[in-house]
Amino acid sequence: MDHADLLAQLRSLAARVEQLAERNRRLAEENRSLRQQQEQLIGERSALLAKNEQARARVEAMIARLKSLEQHT
Repeated sequence: MDHADLLAQLRSLAARVEQLAERNRRLAEENRSLRQQQEQLIGERSALLAKNEQARARVEAMIARLKSLEQHT
């Protein structure tokens, strides 16, 4: 293998390493973005679960009041 072939191989390898580094940067950014979205969705889910629990408690309280009224008539 002569010097020119070795240099060409090194340049090819360097280009491939740079492509992989760029892909790694893109994937890291995508991963960061997805983690942010996940955290946001977890927060939204938690808020919705709390609202659902509040609504359930209000409905149960209304049912209890209606049963109480029904028993007194």
